[in-house]
Amino acid sequence: MLPISRAPKAPLVNPIPLIHGGMPICVPRNIVTAGKRTATAIIYCEANFGAIDGKTANGLVRHSERYEILSVIDSEKAGLDAGAVLDGRPNAIPICRDLAESLEKADRLPDYFIFGMAPSSGMLSLKERSLVLEAISHGMNIVNGLHEFLNDDPVFKAAGLASNVEILDVRKPPDKKDLHMFTGDIGRVTCPVIAVLGTDCAIGKRTTATILTQALNDRGVKTVMIGTGQTGLIQGARYGVALDAIPSQFCAGELEATVVDAFTVESPDVIIIEGQGALSHPAFSSSSFILRGACPDGVVLQHAPGRRNRCDFEQMIMPTPATEINLIETFAKTKVIGVTINHEHMSDAEVSSAILHYEDELGIPTTDALSRSSERLVEMVLRAFPKLAEKLPAAA
Repeated sequence: MLPISRAPKAPLVNPIPLIHGGMPICVPRNIVTAGKRTATAIIYCEANFGAIDGKTANGLVRHSERYEILSVIDSEKAGLDAGAVLDGRPNAIPICRDLAESLEKADRLPDYFIFGMAPSSGMLSLKERSLVLEAISHGMNIVNGLHEFLNDDPVFKAAGLASNVEILDVRKPPDKKDLHMFTGDIGRVTCPVIAVLGTDCAIGKRTTATILTQALNDRGVKTVMIGTGQTGLIQGARYGVALDAIPSQFCAGELEATVVDAFTVESPDVIIIEGQGALSHPAFSSSSFILRGACPDGVVLQHAPGRRNRCDFEQMIMPTPATEINLIETFAKTKVIGVTINHEHMSDAEVSSAILHYEDELGIPTTDALSRSSERLVEMVLRAFPKLAEKLPAAA
């Protein structure tokens, strides 16, 4: 498992968008200084780079505190620039045809081979198993964010020992003796806790949470983000837990303990919680544990107006923000303070129209974290928690 502690590791960096809809986007500045990321990596994302199931690769190409990404493997987009594919902004990360080409382009053996896809099955195919074993044979450490734990597989375990490499199963939870039950200690957290939830999975909650965290910090409001999924942990989240891999009895307690530790160590003005799934989605339960374990004072709801059906569930119609808000506020003692839009399949004019529509219908601020100024996110939070304005520098 990645050594994710609840102590700080590195400054938050470059919250660049997970989902890009073809319009100009507002990309916050990168505050990483040269030399911060010492480990090099290549990412495997065959036939999925830039797509929903490639969200781990997409996120790492745009924002990684832990790794310097050398290349991405996706034969369908080979020869293109990864940044240009995602955002129309070249970033000098090449997309390669296969592992051999990735190694050929690297000026040194990469330290890590990252499996950059998040398929609904959570398992490796036979072809993918062979490729990971090949990467091990070259001497690369493996980062695996799937539900399948490679360290539990005798073939991978033996291969890792033979090549003297480490296999990091990011989602593998601690031993049960080390897990936390909910205690009520969340009551010790006196700063606002804001969860970024959504109306579906893979809808941009982590991206919005990251941009919101950066925007508040840029304005002088000390903000800490809690990661709750494998991508955020691989990126280098300072505080986090892969919530969907924790036994349900401990989910609320593990998140509570993480939030309390972040509050105790960092003394932040605000804590942001990355959401998972959707409270109304029958396939996922993580949102309920976030609402219970973190007891958020406010919720920002991420919605994709251009998405008709739920991701991977074509028979399920997307809920409306109004019905999701009603469910959230009925389920937990919290308040939805704003809506953020995922602009996939939408033009800029359609985004503007949606913003006006939801503000009129719901009576709360609405924005697009990617195509609109991040200042709108700050205003959303200050409106809900006006005392935070006291934290702003006098010249702001």
